[in-house]
Amino acid sequence: MFFDCIMAGFGGQGILSAGMILAQMAVRKDLNVTWWPSYGAEQRGGTANCTVIISDEEIGSPIVSKPSYGFIMNRPSLDKFQPKLKKNANVILDTSLINTNLIDRNDIKFYSIKATEIANKLGNTKVANMVMIGSLLAVSNLFELKDAEEALYYAIPKKYHSLLPINRDALKLGYTEVDKL
Repeated sequence: MFFDCIMAGFGGQGILSAGMILAQMAVRKDLNVTWWPSYGAEQRGGTANCTVIISDEEIGSPIVSKPSYGFIMNRPSLDKFQPKLKKNANVILDTSLINTNLIDRNDIKFYSIKATEIANKLGNTKVANMVMIGSLLAVSNLFELKDAEEALYYAIPKKYHSLLPINRDALKLGYTEVDKL
């Protein structure tokens, strides 16, 4: 088993947290995992991305040059990472913020989820990253939805546990509402 993914968007969208939650799911399944963050100096509003690798074998390097999966939440990230994705990669786009006319590769499977719009309807834009994780799980079959729901308890600090229900709702909606483009 081997999974690699680039997760990218603006700072403040929870990109790095999403990667950590995905890594937490892998650790709870006793798998090997790397999480490699990168963010611009601007912090909130700047660019942020991370790569996550999950494997049942030892991982030689946290660097991914041609990711097999993508989780992209804004146009600058699509512009930057679309050329770097592996042929036949599976990529989830937050189509609340990304115009699908910007897709210029037909050798990649793109999926659409209006993550930011769904998060707004739930009452908290900050759970858009959870919508995206739900979509990633649906597309990849990496873990079951219940694994993500359980990982939230450990990944979210106790002082924010009042937000567990909205995060679970966001995961479920992402899982059920993702569409292939």
